[in-house]
Amino acid sequence: MPRILDVADDVRAEIGDEEADRLLAGESAPGAYDCTSCRTPGDSEHEHTSTVLFVGEETAVLAFAHAGCLPSQVVRVTEEQLQGAVASITASEAGVPQQAVLGVTSGLVLLDGELHPALVVEPTGPIARPGTTGPDDAFLPLLQEQGFAPVHEVGTVPQVLHGWSVLLAVGQLHAVLQPGPDGGSPVAWWQAHQPLQVTEGWRTAANKRQSVLVYAAPAGGIGRQPREDLLREALDKAAARGQLVAATMPLAGT
Repeated sequence: MPRILDVADDVRAEIGDEEADRLLAGESAPGAYDCTSCRTPGDSEHEHTSTVLFVGEETAVLAFAHAGCLPSQVVRVTEEQLQGAVASITASEAGVPQQAVLGVTSGLVLLDGELHPALVVEPTGPIARPGTTGPDDAFLPLLQEQGFAPVHEVGTVPQVLHGWSVLLAVGQLHAVLQPGPDGGSPVAWWQAHQPLQVTEGWRTAANKRQSVLVYAAPAGGIGRQPREDLLREALDKAAARGQLVAATMPLAGT
């Protein structure tokens, strides 16, 4: 059965016209899939679906996403990132629970009577140490090893984490960058599947201070809060439980 697929020109150029036509005809594209962006089920027979081609140094992997989550495109990644994507896609097809992904919320936080732009990072599930499969959540210890500081009370500006930055471009949030290996170019610690909108007030505060406060809590520590006062309340409670770390990062971009 034909699929309702978007195949971008750059994707078609990489996979060739013959394979692109086979996808559109339904010969090589699955009907049901797990969206590579939001991780929830999709159906290319009945809903608009994007083809997303992950290209590494040696291999490439074709994935699918809801068209509303991600446009069809070629995504250049390292071979290590690509192997992680392959493991994630394979696990999805086998019915294995998906690996945790990082959720990011923006908001303004009042400290010492002044508003500061902040990002709150919370994974969708426990984060294991690389190379381990244990049940322990190592998210906060891993961040502390990177230089994030424990927050016992959300009342002061966290210390600056040198080498890290928050990338804002054309008024949209694109990534949180960390130092590259062996002092190389910065790499994305977190990257938006598509640029995230921030409020005018948040952008103005970020441009004024040229820095962003980044708070992080384990899965379930903060939750999705619809208002900034509720977000602050959740941050305060996480700090009181010893489940919050933070750092101040320079702003990259505008």
